[in-house]
Amino acid sequence: MKNSSIKTVVAVGIGAALFFVLGRFVAIPSGIPNTNISLQYAILGMLAALYGPVAGGLIGFIGHTLIDLSWGGSPWWSWVIASTLVGVIVGLVARKLALSEGDFGKGKFVLFAVINVVANAVAWLLVAPGLDILIYAEPVGKTFSQGAFAAIANSLTAVIVGGLLVAAFCKTIAKKGSLDKE
Repeated sequence: MKNSSIKTVVAVGIGAALFFVLGRFVAIPSGIPNTNISLQYAILGMLAALYGPVAGGLIGFIGHTLIDLSWGGSPWWSWVIASTLVGVIVGLVARKLALSEGDFGKGKFVLFAVINVVANAVAWLLVAPGLDILIYAEPVGKTFSQGAFAAIANSLTAVIVGGLLVAAFCKTIAKKGSLDKE
């Protein structure tokens, strides 16, 4: 258990740092105000699936907070909460995926894809726009157009790039019974 918690802490530190760097310096402008194509959701999806909901939530929370702070303002809490929620939701499926066993076949890829799409849809179509309206009195049309774009873009990056990262990671793990005794 101790080894597992150390791995989780390390995953959170590395994951939050990667989330920050990708979100701050590799964001691709979308043409929709304050909304980018964000590759950090691939890292969040992968690490949440590997290390669970606590790690996923902390990576999303810390990483997104650091991105917002780096722009010189205060965190945009509605979006920080949405990123946190994505990590938690994806992480909740971690046990079913059992990626540490090195198996990432079609069935597990489909589950990984579905949970990432669901997590991003809940976070960006419901939570972020709803909180934008409640907390910041943002215009309804603006918040839902930003949320819709974020849901689609983040789902695509999580599924495509995150799926490729998970597949590459799983190929590095020796399968049970794959080693022969000489």
